[in-house]
Amino acid sequence: MGGADMTTERDEDGHTAGAGEGSGDGGDNRGGGSGREQPRPLRIVLADDERMVRTALRAILGAEADMEVVGEAATGAEAVPLIRELRPDIVLMDVRMPEIDGIRATEQVLAGMARPPRIIVVTTFENDAYVYDALRAGASGFLLKRSGAEDLVQAVRLVARSDSLLFPAAVRHLAARHAGERASQDAVRALRARLSERERAVLRQMTAGLTNAEIAERLGVGPATVKTHVAGVLAKLGVRDRTQAVIAAYECGFVRPG
Repeated sequence: MGGADMTTERDEDGHTAGAGEGSGDGGDNRGGGSGREQPRPLRIVLADDERMVRTALRAILGAEADMEVVGEAATGAEAVPLIRELRPDIVLMDVRMPEIDGIRATEQVLAGMARPPRIIVVTTFENDAYVYDALRAGASGFLLKRSGAEDLVQAVRLVARSDSLLFPAAVRHLAARHAGERASQDAVRALRARLSERERAVLRQMTAGLTNAEIAERLGVGPATVKTHVAGVLAKLGVRDRTQAVIAAYECGFVRPG
């Protein structure tokens, strides 16, 4: 991984995160034996056809006390059964791999698990159509291979927390570039009909990349209320996280570029 290229959105409270809501295995996120409750490390699977990339990722993430690399795969075909077996919290998935690429592998993982992990696709080019297709397939964000170690670690923690977008400006740019042809007035009306007025306001703030705390301050409500509205937006749009909600908002034309 090279020098830092992008700035990761900050955590809502700046704390180190454990497994976020909706993480892969749904197990008890606590250690035992010390008499004190300890969050278990985030369990991570790496899927990349380049051994050197996997080695670098393992070295960076494995050095963090709150992270553990539990498996590696060199192809999408290897990754899917491995992820189903290990049930990690986070997967770093190369978007281009032999046999099955990262897009198809993401689709298969999300379709085949009751509580799938959050997937971050790893790519060389941020404007690649493959990246947008991976986000549409259900990935929670993407990371450039040239990103630095600090950005990588913070990206994993942010996606695990699931309370704001990873690189929201880049996600908006991708959505604006690729989603425009799908927009229609009928689609906008359908989305508006599904959401309450407050949920529509929350969705607009979500597309800007704001955290729950920032949305609460912006709208003059409590963070717990925002969390409830976010859950309502996701459920009514039939999506699993904020990234897919933002993609849906752009694709139907509810949010427009600019």
